[in-house]
Amino acid sequence: MLRRLTIRDFVIVDRLELDFLAGFGALTGETGAGKSILLDALGLALGGRADAGAVRVGRDKADIAAEFDLPADGGLTDWLAAQDLPADEGMAILRRVVEAGGRSRAWINGVPVTQAQLREAGDRLADIHGQHAHHALLRGDAQRALIDAHAAAEHLAKEVADRFRDWQRLVELRRAAEQDSAASERERALLAWQIDELRNLAFDAGEWAEINQEHARLAHAAGLMEGADEALATLGEGEGAVTSLLRHICVRVDAMADIDPGLGDLRELLSGAAIQADEALHALRRYRDRLDLDPQRLAEIERRIGAVTDLARKYRVDPEGLPDLLDEWVRKLDELVAQADPVHLAEQEAQAGAAYDQAASRLSAARRPAAERLSSEISEAMQTLAMAGGQFAVALEPCAPSAHGVETVEFRVAANPSQPLRPLAKVASGGELSRIGLAIQVMTSRDSATPTLIFDEVDVGIGGGVAEIVGKLLHRLGRERQVLCVTHLPQVAACADWQWNIAKSNRGDEVVSAVTPLEADGRIEEIARMLGGVNITDTTRRHAAEMLGVSPAL
Repeated sequence: MLRRLTIRDFVIVDRLELDFLAGFGALTGETGAGKSILLDALGLALGGRADAGAVRVGRDKADIAAEFDLPADGGLTDWLAAQDLPADEGMAILRRVVEAGGRSRAWINGVPVTQAQLREAGDRLADIHGQHAHHALLRGDAQRALIDAHAAAEHLAKEVADRFRDWQRLVELRRAAEQDSAASERERALLAWQIDELRNLAFDAGEWAEINQEHARLAHAAGLMEGADEALATLGEGEGAVTSLLRHICVRVDAMADIDPGLGDLRELLSGAAIQADEALHALRRYRDRLDLDPQRLAEIERRIGAVTDLARKYRVDPEGLPDLLDEWVRKLDELVAQADPVHLAEQEAQAGAAYDQAASRLSAARRPAAERLSSEISEAMQTLAMAGGQFAVALEPCAPSAHGVETVEFRVAANPSQPLRPLAKVASGGELSRIGLAIQVMTSRDSATPTLIFDEVDVGIGGGVAEIVGKLLHRLGRERQVLCVTHLPQVAACADWQWNIAKSNRGDEVVSAVTPLEADGRIEEIARMLGGVNITDTTRRHAAEMLGVSPAL
């Protein structure tokens, strides 16, 4: 659940630190006082869209942080661990900063994250129902998504969409193979010829370095032999050879060191030099013995380099890239061969179609009981929402296979017993739509795994006894989840476990919003204000106290 919300310089909020409670909480206050602004700030912390208008006028940035208890199911804990965002003492802290220029940054548990990561974590922590959310229920895609969520079948819906795409791709390939066989044959023939050309070259990337090294040695063999001969003569095979001179010097210094021990270090240095010179002489002799002029091998290497270079230039790749090009062409030819066989493609198409049928059948099997259950729940709720005798139904009508399954999903309603069931979009009035939409939101919220549910003036368009029933629905929901509700209805607010008043005031040239937690007397006064407007009488206060089930302090 949401534990704390900290807001800095957001719209008309300068600084707020709010500690939230469990159960059903009502946020009330005059229109424009900033009730929905609090939820907008929370929406930003949950990964909502940001813009420069979120920043308080005259400030550099808005800063919002929301602290949540981790859900008990462990799903978010596992997700945070997978993202390398470990939770601290069972808490998740989501933070969002929006700069005056519109740029935003996000953190989870103090670690920078993307907006997508913030939104994914936010979706697991809280679910916000906006005041116009019921209008979305008029759209077929929203109705389908809702019933799939109610059926816990989102994964099945995704599988159906994926399998439909795979199936249709094979349908298109099979049709293309039937219609473009001549063009495909020419492409395959050209590709096969190119593959043979590279295979006949029998070239691999490792060979390129080897033949270039051998070519350099063969091409400069004469110079290498001349240099080796000169070095051998200087080191040990000519008059005044270095090795002979070093040995002579070593003998003289040895004799001198016997007389003067201070020459011991010099004797060791010269001795080591003589040994290294002898080793270099032997190594150079071995190198010279291997050197030989081989014009035939040089010509052979040059032809090989020329063949590799010509093909690399022809196909516009580096010589080292020729093996990878060959692999790519082989894969492409295999695909073209498979795509050029209508019979084989038809078999694959049939298999993909069967896989789609199976997935669509599982989705339909999940949707049917969910549709019946939701139809019954909403119809029952309508009886208490000033629509006695009304009926709600989720109609599943067969349709041609699509990415959404083999049936359409349509919400139908009859507001009273004398009317037939007709599409929700065509028959519901504004007030009826508000009531039905709220009932749907409350009922389907039970399916949500999110621990915090937020309703932003979703009770607009209702009043009287219906409002009291809505309040009781939210209170009942608050026994299972944390429920926050922005409301103007005293009947709804009176059902809350706790209540805050949001008010705005002038502070110099600035307008600021403040939040006041209400105790028993404060709640009576606020409910009375919601009931009676500007002039609050003792009668209004008694009525407010009665709604709250407490005794007024008059």
